[in-house]
Amino acid sequence: MSETTQRLLARVPITVRWRDLDAYNHVNNSTFLTYLEEARLAWLTGIEGEWKTVEASPVLAASQVNFREQIEWPATILVELRCAKLGNTSMSIDHRITSADGSRLHSDGNVVMVWVNPASGKPIPLPAAVREACA
Repeated sequence: MSETTQRLLARVPITVRWRDLDAYNHVNNSTFLTYLEEARLAWLTGIEGEWKTVEASPVLAASQVNFREQIEWPATILVELRCAKLGNTSMSIDHRITSADGSRLHSDGNVVMVWVNPASGKPIPLPAAVREACA
């Protein structure tokens, strides 16, 4: 059985880089996924305890991004992550990308991360450090 929460995991400011722009002079849609990855890694590396070991590593199992408003350069954005659901081997993270002051919503959505044994590729229980960081 899974637990459902809405715990704030992280608010990560990111400066938009010139290289993030596409031919339409706004941040390319694929770069949104990079921003989300950077925020998840900032959160994971900041938790106490081991979230990645030789026997346990997270993989992205699903990703949903709703594009709400373009991001233009120059800008600083804020990526917000919330724990939406904890399962036995996976977690669901809701995300939002807003302007630095929060007044503009650029995107929202959800990702599912599954912890696996890298050698076997099979799901394993969430590390205790991850579960505790979401409690």
